[in-house]
Amino acid sequence: MSRAFDRVTLETGRLVLRPLREDDAAALFAMFSDPRVVRYTSTPPWESIDVAHQRIADDRRELAAGEHLRLGVVLRDGGPIVGTCSVYQLHEESRRAELGYALAVHAQGRGLMHEALTAVLDWAFGPLELHRVEADADPRNAPSVRTLERLGFAREGLLRERWIVAGEVQDSVMYGLLAREWQARRTR
Repeated sequence: MSRAFDRVTLETGRLVLRPLREDDAAALFAMFSDPRVVRYTSTPPWESIDVAHQRIADDRRELAAGEHLRLGVVLRDGGPIVGTCSVYQLHEESRRAELGYALAVHAQGRGLMHEALTAVLDWAFGPLELHRVEADADPRNAPSVRTLERLGFAREGLLRERWIVAGEVQDSVMYGLLAREWQARRTR
């Protein structure tokens, strides 16, 4: 798994998923400073666009080193990024990683994240040759839970009071998906 990811670009019928660029900073900040987007994540809303610039700079370095993959989600017909998808916490020996994602409020409810994550999982279980992908979600985040279950992730447990974000205690529901399960779904 120690290969560079900075040239990874994925395409779907409606989307292009590509590495973040410096000109994505404003859209990235708008998304992650929106309390509705980060409500159920492990971090509070961003307070400065400097965080977006730093995230993009860190991503460039980490993508080139093959440490993780974070792609901006862009509508095929143009415009700013509307979301991000990440494959991170890569564990080479176990061929395992975690999945993360976020979508701007104005882009929600159209199946875009399902479409984006399908492409990411095809890449993770294909060229990256992962055996297992894990994800966690706040159990109150019904859209995220539905997305994971629709993709075939199995609910594997509840971690009670796992996060404390901005003083709020949050649980996490843990999900897992195996390569053979994904391949079986994709050949149906």
